[in-house]
Amino acid sequence: MRPWIAGLLATLACGAAGAALAAGPGYHVIDRIAGPDGGWDYARVDAKTDRVLITRGASVMAVDLTSKQVTAGLVPGAREHIALPVNGGAEILVTNGGDNTAVFADAMTGVASGSVPTGKGPDSAAFDPHSGLVLVMDHSGGEVTLVDPKTRKVAGTVAVGGTLEEVAVDGSGRAFVAVEDRHEIAVIDIAARKVTAYWPIADCDGPGGLAYNGHEKLLIAACDGAAAILRTSDGKVTQMLAMGKGADGAVYDPVRKLAFVPAGRDGTLAVIAFAKGKAEIVETVPTQKGARTLALDERTGRIYLPSATYVVQTTSGRPLPVAGTFQVIVVGK
Repeated sequence: MRPWIAGLLATLACGAAGAALAAGPGYHVIDRIAGPDGGWDYARVDAKTDRVLITRGASVMAVDLTSKQVTAGLVPGAREHIALPVNGGAEILVTNGGDNTAVFADAMTGVASGSVPTGKGPDSAAFDPHSGLVLVMDHSGGEVTLVDPKTRKVAGTVAVGGTLEEVAVDGSGRAFVAVEDRHEIAVIDIAARKVTAYWPIADCDGPGGLAYNGHEKLLIAACDGAAAILRTSDGKVTQMLAMGKGADGAVYDPVRKLAFVPAGRDGTLAVIAFAKGKAEIVETVPTQKGARTLALDERTGRIYLPSATYVVQTTSGRPLPVAGTFQVIVVGK
């Protein structure tokens, strides 16, 4: 991004946010749930079991949203990235980057019942209700593996290219894939098993997180330091909203018509409202540094963000998590 553009965007976004904050939605941290030490990746809410599922590298951690009880090792695996509820919530699909598989497991017991091969480095995934398929992003392989959760078989692949991050579907047969290294969104016709367009986001450092606003037919792409808003009719970037750095996720709440993008490096959560095709950051919620991924519970509107306290290692200069500080931050009203 050119310096003068970045400065202008920051000025405009700060002014808009300042005007709206007084009448903002009122989100804030309402709880913190402790868990075992270790890394983490994506989080997803399983409404049927009333839990949030968080991949912890070698296992899936489940947090009961009513009792706050933590199940640390629900589904063992190898470099797990996402645990996604499938088959009406009876099972979860877990991507394993260590052995390039997607594993099916019982949602309550965590007992594995089968697996399918994927491309190289399976990462994020999403269920498409239109086709009934799960789309698995092969991060380092540059492919999308289509998995039929009912038959537990691969239903096809789509060659995209680049390093793939999150995916969003529009419910009408199209999927949108964030291609991180190419700074673009790939548009997939799921039925045809092919890419129909590549939409560039020239000023986006990323993108990583991606969410679809079906009410306004817009995409929200999480860049480093900004949220890009794109029209799904033609891929045009209509806005770049300046926000904190270190985003690795984005969600849209269709009930409350708000989007949420976390900034893990700055420790904030941007709340984005929409009106007549325009987006505005109406609130910036302090969370915690490290809170870069998130899960939405559409029933309550609450957001769940895994994080830990970090210190900078003196020898390498790298941030390291402090033992005993991992927690799930709960943001709500």
